[in-house]
Amino acid sequence: MELGIIGLPTASKTTIFNALTRGERPVAASAAGKMQLLSVVVAVPDVRVDRLHALFNPRKTTYAQVTYTDIAGLDQGGVKKGLSGLLRNQIMPMDAFVHVVRAFVDETVPHPLGSVDPQRDVEVMDQEMMLADLAVVENRLERIGEGLRKGARPEERPALLKEQALFDWLHAALEGETLLRDLDLAPEQAAALRGFGFLTLKPVLVVLNTGDEALDPRELLRYEHRRTALYAVRGRLEMEIAQLPPDEAPLFMAEFGIAELALNTIIQLSYDLVGVRSFFTVGEDEVRAWTIRQGATAVEAAGTIHSDLARGFIRAEVVSYADLIAAGGLAEARKAGKLRLEGKEYVVQDGDIVHVRFST
Repeated sequence: MELGIIGLPTASKTTIFNALTRGERPVAASAAGKMQLLSVVVAVPDVRVDRLHALFNPRKTTYAQVTYTDIAGLDQGGVKKGLSGLLRNQIMPMDAFVHVVRAFVDETVPHPLGSVDPQRDVEVMDQEMMLADLAVVENRLERIGEGLRKGARPEERPALLKEQALFDWLHAALEGETLLRDLDLAPEQAAALRGFGFLTLKPVLVVLNTGDEALDPRELLRYEHRRTALYAVRGRLEMEIAQLPPDEAPLFMAEFGIAELALNTIIQLSYDLVGVRSFFTVGEDEVRAWTIRQGATAVEAAGTIHSDLARGFIRAEVVSYADLIAAGGLAEARKAGKLRLEGKEYVVQDGDIVHVRFST
């Protein structure tokens, strides 16, 4: 899963980036309009993996991974001027955006728009992304129209006309300042749009940096859109704790009343927005967490591990994480009747431990 971190200049994107990646990147504001991308792959914290490691004592333990990409330069007017060619191709595959919004006052760091206003800042970014999407829609409509005018073959015309109607709808929505993720897209329409990388179609987690104060994000911002979540964080404090040695962090968390680090919460919120879940494989060689989409079947999970497992799939041995821990091991879970055989169409649940039986 790849998450793009966006925000206006001085929104403290780099502070949040460091908090999420335990990094130490300089937090000085990037030059407005200068497009830069920095990606870091981090292990997804998961206490279930820790407990499975303790239970099986494997030679290797592998956590799920998430990639955070800090996208500098998406400021007011920057999207329309900068999102083309290579940069758009780099952003298109991202699964969701983490939109960092400034909600703190610091007179030593002036806001580029003159004042701190989270509502305005979110709307500015949305407008820029709608403009970028509108350019893509208009370009596609032009190509469809050209194809129809140049005499597309009779068998091609129905599909072109259907696509034209869909993109006319998108055009009207964007012209009316409607985010594409708010539309009632049918599954086949969503599938048809997947390759275009529309920015306002992607899920968004809005992270408000409240400075030194712990505040309710709903008191700072009204933002009611589909596939969207709000979260408030004391950015600098979270960054400093994330950079501490693991044995020191709990003391500081307790002192400041932090029950869960932002890096854990943001990953979980992102998983929910994107619609992905974790399942596990266990054994003496390796305990490993795998990421799959919500609703994925057993054969899809097998393919995530290795394509050969999907091709030769026979059955999946499955036990829930809770049942395995309660039983104390695979053999004990089998004796207790908690280990079961499932077929290709079984929908893998979050936390399932899966062993694939397959033929070569």
